[in-house]
Amino acid sequence: MTTLPERYAYMVWMREFELACLEGVPTHEVHGELHLGIGQEAIAAGIAGVLRADDALVSTHRNHLHAIAKGVDMRAMLAEIFERSTGLCGGFGGHMHLFDPSLKFSATGIVGAGLPVAVGHAYAARLRGSDAVAVAVVGDGAVNSGGFHESMNMAGAMRLPVIVVVENNEWAISVPFHLTSATDTVAERASAWGAVGVRVDGNDVVAVASAFQDAVARARSGQGPSIVEATCYRFRGHFEGDSDLYRTEQEKEAHRAQDPLLITHRRLVASGLSTDEVLSKQYAEIRAAVQDLLASVRADPLPDASTARDHVFVASTLEAR
Repeated sequence: MTTLPERYAYMVWMREFELACLEGVPTHEVHGELHLGIGQEAIAAGIAGVLRADDALVSTHRNHLHAIAKGVDMRAMLAEIFERSTGLCGGFGGHMHLFDPSLKFSATGIVGAGLPVAVGHAYAARLRGSDAVAVAVVGDGAVNSGGFHESMNMAGAMRLPVIVVVENNEWAISVPFHLTSATDTVAERASAWGAVGVRVDGNDVVAVASAFQDAVARARSGQGPSIVEATCYRFRGHFEGDSDLYRTEQEKEAHRAQDPLLITHRRLVASGLSTDEVLSKQYAEIRAAVQDLLASVRADPLPDASTARDHVFVASTLEAR
């Protein structure tokens, strides 16, 4: 069982990892949009340590934290984000398309497209006679898509071992949740699909872990799908370069005061599980380790230009041409 100090360590690794990713934007080492989950670490840290290697986790365009929670190698992931040939996908995928087949981790840049994949994983596990589960992490913007509804209906009708974690950060890019949802919450919709729905404070890593563990246990025992809606807030724009003018500074400052890392830090000290000094030292050590990781990755080679067409065309098609 993952302890609270261990979950806090996960959160620090996640925060510092994403800050390292951020360094690649102004230097043009990271191209295209970069979507960071800074401020949402407690949700991924609540998932950490619960899943097995044969459980599938399908993530979104904002996927780094979930990959870390699933155990994906951070160096290989950072190298992929920095487009190095040593990356998880050889530098071909970039930050939105991280894949680790050995851990059944995948991501997609298409909003709402992860849940159909998770349903496929869950059905495959049933056909194999395995008690493995499938997890789809989605944002609040995905829950109104057709693919989400169809997949939830199939998961419910077939009682598939699917857990949907909804990171409800209140904004679907620049559109607030309350303007697009007919219900006040996502969790309350679960019964329509024969699923269990739970809503938790996504800044509370203990609450997330408890709800997620319960959902996984239900799925493994054949009780069907669950939705765990975790409320949270992303501290940065939808992507790096987003002007983020749709949110007021007052709103952003109010939410930053509820930083999940600070909340967990205070909880550890108040409960006697750690001290300010120990946690500060741990934070500094993790920050230094991530910076060492970044320096190492930056020394890696970029993919050779001659490989640019690899994995784009099927070989037999090229030969026919």
